[in-house]
Amino acid sequence: MNVNRLRTLFSHALRVSLATPLLLTGCQGEPVVEPSPEPGPVDLSQHSDVACVNGYPAITGLTVAPAPDVLQLRTVRRWGPPTLPPIVLKTSEGEPCATASNPQACLDQLEALDVTRGFPRLCGYSSECAEGFLVTTRGDEVTTYTTADAVRALLGSIDTPEEAALLAYASGYALCSYPAYERGKVRALPDGTFSVVSIQDYDCETNVYETRHDLEVTPDGVVTEVGKFPLKAGTPDCVAGRRPVGLQVSGGGDCEDARGSYFAKAARLEAAAIHAFLRLRDELALHGAGSALQDAALTSAADEVRHTEVTLRLAWRFGATPVRPAVTDLPLRPWGEVLLDNTVEGCVRETYGALVAHHQAVHARDPEIREAMARIADDETRHAALSWDIDAWALPGLSTEARAALHAARRQAIKILREEVAVPLAPELITDAGLPSPEVAAALLDSLEQSLWA
Repeated sequence: MNVNRLRTLFSHALRVSLATPLLLTGCQGEPVVEPSPEPGPVDLSQHSDVACVNGYPAITGLTVAPAPDVLQLRTVRRWGPPTLPPIVLKTSEGEPCATASNPQACLDQLEALDVTRGFPRLCGYSSECAEGFLVTTRGDEVTTYTTADAVRALLGSIDTPEEAALLAYASGYALCSYPAYERGKVRALPDGTFSVVSIQDYDCETNVYETRHDLEVTPDGVVTEVGKFPLKAGTPDCVAGRRPVGLQVSGGGDCEDARGSYFAKAARLEAAAIHAFLRLRDELALHGAGSALQDAALTSAADEVRHTEVTLRLAWRFGATPVRPAVTDLPLRPWGEVLLDNTVEGCVRETYGALVAHHQAVHARDPEIREAMARIADDETRHAALSWDIDAWALPGLSTEARAALHAARRQAIKILREEVAVPLAPELITDAGLPSPEVAAALLDSLEQSLWA
């Protein structure tokens, strides 16, 4: 989409008068299908804490056959300062290369592992990300296990709570290091299955801060999420924008000054958006998008670095200490999932976020905020235009069913956004930071629905 067209639409939206919110309808008029209610959370009275070592599930209590000389859990850092070692040993059981015919050659091979990806893992600030993987030595053989399927094959039958927890961790569920305040739970059930519970922190992605995941792990290694339950509500001043899949939060960062809290959240989400655009660039390349779209995603990631710096300074100014964004780093997704994410995060949330940034650039009473948002608004408008360009490029090749799914996802995202912006804001966020009041936000959404989302 031409950026100038978006600017024109935004200019019109900012002039629009308040109006009664329109009834949400998709392009195809499909009814919104509400999800079936989930079963209640499992009783934890008979569960035990997951055994953890150095912030990772313990690798004791495993029944690996044939037994290796050593079993290690290591992490690989996908991004981060080049001065840090890419691979780090976290826990080790046994004697490396004990039965090797040439122990030194085996040890050299162990220390020269060529591993670049591991299990889905939580990523930290400034695009740092450490992913776990297992390593064994048996005789002269050094083997790595970097996926849940590989761990499942190594363990064979899941017979112990430690094996069930390790497999759940390899499948992308936090049990030890995150969140720090609550360890995962595990219980062996009479039928031979295991109940594993993971509590993870999300922010705006689900509009809740803590979410509990109840898992079932069968003896043959099938991990099934049988329940997902929000535990703690989020906040009404959630910042709209492109959020990476798997965005989580490390807690903290609260500030008595509402402006500090707002910009602390903004800084975390701007930093998280770096992940989102780097992932988007990789997924565009994977699915055959042209270099122009790929380059625009990479440029957007660089923009988000600057936005992070600006919002960090504003957060500090108002007495807040931003928390590091954490992102569960997942494998690149099928094209259909990428497009659904682009529809929700780009065509809806980021588009609205860009419009809000323009509103702040005009209405913020604080000069520093007004100047900062003027620069951010222009960048975010280009980011929103990229989302619509991706949508336009992909749409001709989609089936009727796939298009209907995108329409339904867009409508649902608008519905959620309306609920978020309806929550009252602290007065200083409206005056000093220039955020739209709930009434104005509803009118802005009305304008976008009429001109862009119809």
